[in-house]
Amino acid sequence: MILLPPELRFALRANDINRRAAETMGKCFDPVPVLKLFNPLGTATWLATELAEDGDTLFGLADLGFGCPELGSFSLSEIAGVRLPFGLGIERDLGFESRHRLSIWAAWSRRAGSILWAETLLRRVAQGDALDQLPPSDLGDG
Repeated sequence: MILLPPELRFALRANDINRRAAETMGKCFDPVPVLKLFNPLGTATWLATELAEDGDTLFGLADLGFGCPELGSFSLSEIAGVRLPFGLGIERDLGFESRHRLSIWAAWSRRAGSILWAETLLRRVAQGDALDQLPPSDLGDG
C-alpha cells in the first residue's frame, strides 16, 4: 500500500507551508491531522499534520505504544520500511477523518496513554456517551 498518495501529500505540504507563514506573522497554527498510520499487529500509531520540503519528514503525534504519545517529527521512509511478521508493514487508516486539532489529540492521548484510547474517548464524547471516562479537565495544556 502507498502510505502517502498525492492528495494527502498535497494536504500535508500545504499545512507545512501554512505553519511557516503563521509563524512569520506570530500566529499559532494548530491543524487537524490528515494522516493516520498504524501497526496492524501492535499499538504504534502516528497522526501527521505536516510534510516537510524534503518529502520525508512528517510532523505530528507519535505513539509507539509505551504510554507516552509525543509531538514531533518522524520519517515516512523509516515507517514505510518497517517489516512486520506475515509480510505486513505499517498501514494507512483509509477511513481516518478528524475534526479535532492536533493539540486536542495530543492532550487526550497523553491523558489516555495512547492515541487509540483517545480516539475511542473522543468518538464517545462526540456521541454523547461515557462522559464519566473523560480525561481530567486540564486538557488545554497540549
